[in-house]
Amino acid sequence: SPQTEGVRVSVNVLSDHKDLPVLFVVRQKEAVVSFQVPLILRGLYQRKYAYQEVSRTLCQPQTKAEVETQHFYVDVSTLSLNASYQLRVTRVENFVLQTNKRFSFNATAAQPQYFKYEFPEEVDSVIVKVTSAMAFPCSVISIQDILCPVYDLDNNVAFIGMYQTMTKKAAITVQKKDFPSHSFYVVVVVKTEDEACGGALHYYPLSKNASPDEPVDQQNRQKTLEVMVSPAITSEAYVSSVLFCLSIFLSFYILTLLIACWESCRQHKRKGLLSAMDSPNLDTGHSRSIPDSFLGRGYDSYGYGSFGNGSSSSTEGVTDSLGSTEVSYSYVGQEQFKRRTPSAPTRPLSIPMGERSLENVACRPRLDSLSSIEEDDYDTLADIDYDKNVIRTKKYLCVADLARKDKRVLRKKYQIYFWNIATIAVFYALPVIQLVITYQTVVNVTGNQDICYYNFLCAHPLGNLSAFNNILSNLGYVLLGLLFLLIILQREINYNRALLRNDAHAVECGIPKHFGLFYAMGTALMMEGLLSACYHVCPNYTNFQFDTSFMYMIAGLCMLKLYQKRHPDINASAYSAYACLALVIFFSVVGVVFGKGNTAFWIVFSVIHILATLLLSTQLYYMGRWKLDSGILRRILHVLYTDCVRQCSGPMYVDRMVLLVMGNIINWSLAAYGLIVRPNDFASYLLAIGICNLLLYFAFYIIMKLRSGERIKLIPLLCIISTSVVWGFALFFFFQGLSTWQKTPAESREHNRDCILLDFFDDHDIWHFLSSIAMFGSFLVLLTLDDDLDCVQRDKIYVF
Repeated sequence: SPQTEGVRVSVNVLSDHKDLPVLFVVRQKEAVVSFQVPLILRGLYQRKYAYQEVSRTLCQPQTKAEVETQHFYVDVSTLSLNASYQLRVTRVENFVLQTNKRFSFNATAAQPQYFKYEFPEEVDSVIVKVTSAMAFPCSVISIQDILCPVYDLDNNVAFIGMYQTMTKKAAITVQKKDFPSHSFYVVVVVKTEDEACGGALHYYPLSKNASPDEPVDQQNRQKTLEVMVSPAITSEAYVSSVLFCLSIFLSFYILTLLIACWESCRQHKRKGLLSAMDSPNLDTGHSRSIPDSFLGRGYDSYGYGSFGNGSSSSTEGVTDSLGSTEVSYSYVGQEQFKRRTPSAPTRPLSIPMGERSLENVACRPRLDSLSSIEEDDYDTLADIDYDKNVIRTKKYLCVADLARKDKRVLRKKYQIYFWNIATIAVFYALPVIQLVITYQTVVNVTGNQDICYYNFLCAHPLGNLSAFNNILSNLGYVLLGLLFLLIILQREINYNRALLRNDAHAVECGIPKHFGLFYAMGTALMMEGLLSACYHVCPNYTNFQFDTSFMYMIAGLCMLKLYQKRHPDINASAYSAYACLALVIFFSVVGVVFGKGNTAFWIVFSVIHILATLLLSTQLYYMGRWKLDSGILRRILHVLYTDCVRQCSGPMYVDRMVLLVMGNIINWSLAAYGLIVRPNDFASYLLAIGICNLLLYFAFYIIMKLRSGERIKLIPLLCIISTSVVWGFALFFFFQGLSTWQKTPAESREHNRDCILLDFFDDHDIWHFLSSIAMFGSFLVLLTLDDDLDCVQRDKIYVF
């Protein structure tokens, strides 16, 4: 027969002698196929299933001749004296699959099917798609080389080639370079049981009087399938997709550079105008003055004044440890900010340097050695400790009250955030990379594509990687994280230069500038990209933690940065913050491994969640001025008695109380939801808790900022609007759900979809693109949100 045709041998034993099977041996060139009827196949727990009708397609050995006649022989043997059977030999129609043409067929566990596909000359890779209208019975799709024998039974289909289980969808990308003959077999096998595809495992034995060792007749366990082989993308598509990805994110570098140049030019023009205004008048010899209206409303709305008229003593120490006690809490250049009176219509903008007393407060640069400075040096002084208890419990606090510690001390404290997360990143990433490389190697060697939960309809391999597109799309996190670090570096350089020239605005005004947490946030964003790429090398439930660990870090660091803005002296140390985040990741791992359906775990976690919420609420409400010791219950009862029983009084800190009440309502609701519903994806549930708290605090911060008379400048306002829009689109693509490791691999593939961008990227890749841009925009919001306060004295900036 022509070499492109397949031959199929079908056998049906008519006699009922189950204990005396009939053995059929098909001998052909380079191959021997043997099987018995009834055919006995084993399932889980050594269950036996018997099949009376068996059909096998004969292997097609390689031949160099265009036309060759091949002979085969069928030997039949049995111990039965009167065996009766039917033997039928037929040609297989459409044995060679055509490109982009669908073909339907039927298969059972004892009647597997396989077809041949030959690569066209111009095609380097193809994607084999198999679909079925019915989810069950469970089946296996295998891609095997043109070799004899062909492994086409449930108990041996996994021996060679690539394979995956299937309910309604299956897709395998095949590359020509992996098959020397430039052709392969598509093998379809129906499994004896549905448990591997998420189906129910039926009670065994099925009949009442059956023996446990007696095979079960599954009768007509048949599945109708449809197969189509279509060309995959070309190498040019890979290049264009990489260039597209790079162009998107490098455009942010160009945009940032243009904005920086524009800002620099604007500042130079402003400085030139101010210098012209400050130059001595030729007629009078005095410096010029500018009307208040020229300065804008920013100066009026905050009522600039010296620290003597309003809040307590000035609170941002600019002296070092060598400064005298008389000036240890004084500002440089206080005279420049004397409060205006109604009778003073103009404000002088230039102050001769000789009028400032800088000898004892700014005799040397601020950025000197930090080796002998420790944060505790100030906390051990009795007067500072006394001031802490008095100042931090005032009803109305300003930033100056919580920015009393030496700037170099806090700079060193917050730098530890960056160095700690950099160390964590190195020690965390190295074993992760090693593990996912091992996962990918196992997939490539065994051919088992059920190990990793890809979107197989849009998984483009490159080298040893099975889904290069899912890895490439994470490039945005790394590039935008690096860009954010460069922006922070530039800001820090400008700020340090301002300090070196004793710029009064830099020393006395605005939110205290500490960049350590920003550096940590940028590093966390880059690591999120790296670890997300590692997760997508082989996505499954065991390494989903890699994808979420630095998401917890980012959420925690953003909350800490928001709190640090107005509470620089009392923000958490890096050690305690990362210890808490480590505890979160620990619960994430425990929840993923043991939390599914475990009532005890959910009760323990919910109790811990509620207790942690209460402790944190107390810490924030009292600004850290409380102690957790043996007398805590007595003090709680005393407060309840005096404030609720003896006299009914409202909370002293109303704004803080509103925030904490809302926070407790949300967290208690999330805890109740987890306890009642017990979601399978515990890692995402834990991340949702962090994101909800971050959004609540951010909304509170914005509302209180506007309520305090502050404004949001144009750049942060544009960042807030655009970032919100991008987050909305990003979440839309995130919830498309192209795969899920909460189900079996076969069920997960039911959610697979084709590529939607450049025939290379799927919905989840677009989520990577948009979420990296949205995170970068969110970081810019945190960075620029309080730029309107850069010229406002700190004793005029409220704490909330």
